[in-house]
Amino acid sequence: MNIPRTSYPRIVIIGGGFAGVALAKKLSKQEVQVVLLDKHNYHTFQPLLYQVSTGGLEPDSIAYPIRKILKDFPNFFFRLANVDEIDTKKNKVKTNIGNIKFDYLVVASGSKTNYFGNSEIEKHSMAMKTIPQSLNLRSLILENFEEALLTSDLNERNALMNFVIVGGGPTGVELAGALAEIKKGILPKDYPDLDTRMAQIHIIQSGDCILKGMSAKASEKAEDFLEKLGVNIWKNVRVTNYDGNIVTTNTDLTFETATVVWAAGVKGATIKGLDAEEFVTRGNRILVNTFNQVKGFSSIFAIGDIACMVTDDTPQGFPMMAQPAIQQGDQLGDNILNLIEEKPMKPFEYKDKGAMATIGRNKAVVDLKRFNFQGVFAWYVWMFVHLFFLIGFRNRMVVFVNWVYNYVRFDREARLIIRPFKNQIKN
Repeated sequence: MNIPRTSYPRIVIIGGGFAGVALAKKLSKQEVQVVLLDKHNYHTFQPLLYQVSTGGLEPDSIAYPIRKILKDFPNFFFRLANVDEIDTKKNKVKTNIGNIKFDYLVVASGSKTNYFGNSEIEKHSMAMKTIPQSLNLRSLILENFEEALLTSDLNERNALMNFVIVGGGPTGVELAGALAEIKKGILPKDYPDLDTRMAQIHIIQSGDCILKGMSAKASEKAEDFLEKLGVNIWKNVRVTNYDGNIVTTNTDLTFETATVVWAAGVKGATIKGLDAEEFVTRGNRILVNTFNQVKGFSSIFAIGDIACMVTDDTPQGFPMMAQPAIQQGDQLGDNILNLIEEKPMKPFEYKDKGAMATIGRNKAVVDLKRFNFQGVFAWYVWMFVHLFFLIGFRNRMVVFVNWVYNYVRFDREARLIIRPFKNQIKN
């Protein structure tokens, strides 16, 4: 990998998500060598992926070059690589560009879509965990409307204009709200010769409420917002299969659709070498102690979505969200330095800063530790928080200008088919 030798301890970080970047920034000015490995050369602000999928933002608005984040730190090295295996006996990481030895290893590989073993759903539905996946979804949505213009078969046309979102968490709710606003304000202008009123948006939720991790008030208000936007919400319904045309469920309900977005769950993106049953728990996450050390190792750690820190208060680990990942990365930086200096490490304590979701224009729900609020003010809070956590001044300005423009003009300029998704399947 052409990483220079050094007398400093070498810390290898796998993953450039929220956790990996937070840790790298914490260690960047210390007397250690930091090597970050990722299969992309950019950090993705995942909470806004749905806006890329629906044409509200271009992908470069929510992505930032990893090298640029840490460009001023002399002992930081980034390598574009796919990690194949971790050799825990030889303290070595094996990748497609070569192997690298480590003194300390931090697995921050994040999560991936969980299809719960259903290969048919995995094959035919759309995921939205990465920028390429979001661009594919954007292309598919627009291509379906183009095809709807050309068909005289009413059933086929309705299927092309029907959208089924499986999962009523923040991702599903925010995507449904964005699609509903497109149906209301944009499609009639783009497709005046198509009866876009026939377009249907469905959320299928296996539980008895949407936004399960938030307060009952937030869940109820979000449902009310969505219903007023014309979104159909089906609760206590579980999707059992999707063959590319028909969604079947555990009830008598079926849906004919050309677009299914799978937002029903995620699982840890484990790596060979740390994927044995003794390391992995529910949700395919790596078991760690309160210092984020992987079970049985003193110099191998896991943070973020991939890590499951089981305590009395968190029997299933911390939520797979940005805030626990950022806080774990920041804390682990201090703990690794303490470990190097033979000082005691501090156990991780999560500071819950609340949860929020937007349902569209002037509609959002926010749960803070002491306050819950919904509506226009919540929407402004949601926008401010997301702008604040974006990396890079340019990204913040571009996103802000886009949001202002979209709000004033009720438009989404980025509804472009840059790379036709259906052509990719055919080829």
